[in-house]
Amino acid sequence: MGKGGSDENMAAWLLGVNTLKIQPFNLPALGPHDVRVRMKAVGICGSDVHYLKTMRCADFVVKEPMVIGHECAGIIEEVGGEVKTLVPGDRVALEPGISCWRCDLCKEGRYNLCPEMKFFATPPVHGSLANQVVHPADLCFKLPDNISLEEGAMCEPLSVGVHACRRANVGPETNILVLGAGPIGLVTLLAARAFGAPRIVIVDVDDYRLSVAKKLGADDIVKVSINLQDVATDIENIQKAMGGGIDVSFDCAGFNKTMSTALGATRPGGKVCLVGMGHHEMTVPLTPAAAREVDVIGIFRYKNTWPLCLEFLRSGKIDVKPMITHRFGFSQKEVEEAFETSARGGDAIKVMFNL
Repeated sequence: MGKGGSDENMAAWLLGVNTLKIQPFNLPALGPHDVRVRMKAVGICGSDVHYLKTMRCADFVVKEPMVIGHECAGIIEEVGGEVKTLVPGDRVALEPGISCWRCDLCKEGRYNLCPEMKFFATPPVHGSLANQVVHPADLCFKLPDNISLEEGAMCEPLSVGVHACRRANVGPETNILVLGAGPIGLVTLLAARAFGAPRIVIVDVDDYRLSVAKKLGADDIVKVSINLQDVATDIENIQKAMGGGIDVSFDCAGFNKTMSTALGATRPGGKVCLVGMGHHEMTVPLTPAAAREVDVIGIFRYKNTWPLCLEFLRSGKIDVKPMITHRFGFSQKEVEEAFETSARGGDAIKVMFNL
């Protein structure tokens, strides 16, 4: 689509529950500080699947047709008149959120919390699973020569792990527990290791995902139960696997069970980071955790993470390539197959489009 005889810009539009169609996508005019990017690699995120299956993700509801996708990298085709840092032909990774830069949160540097944030494929803003997109130049980061476009697209999920590690002050003396070995749990594992964490234990209910976590460098893995009544047993097994105090727990699932486990397993004076957002509301044993001065830290997306992600990839401190398990082209049939593959889970970790 959009290749060969036709230069029309095509995109994957979410039209309704389980309905994606490749249709024309008219780009906005190129502003003086914008660039036009030809997309080359776009990953599927859990939020994309949520939108496809339910037309909503948390409080964000799709009310009109929307272009999907936000984990992306591509090649600069055109630059606005004021753009000095990029030229056509540059390979770039795109940070998908455009904040206002005027509100107090933006001015404090916490632009990820901007109430006016315009974020790829968060309704009503269109996403990036398209032949081309227009985006601010300052949110396009040039890829080092030894990083592929697919790895560039992986900077987006990796940024969540990097931001979580920064928020929790992970370092060479921080023993880490990661709950959930899905894509976000795995990038949190990779980020924690790059930040110097000496020991990382990861838990999940799924044997295959735990085997992937082990291959990616987890020091130990623990298979846990899905039943809330098994929390005490799970905590005992996790603490045994760690062999010492758990300084920081990252809940990358966000369920009653995982958060209860994290709060109970973390040492007195430690921290629990809630990264995943599985349950909108939870009932968890907060009082006993508070009595042990366990800090609960919230995470929302990321801020100022792309340069560090690219440096971790360039230097080899992080290798995201093994996470990319499935690849698809950009045709109607392949778009549908790719989303079905991602939604099915199983052996699919990161599903990637090559455009």
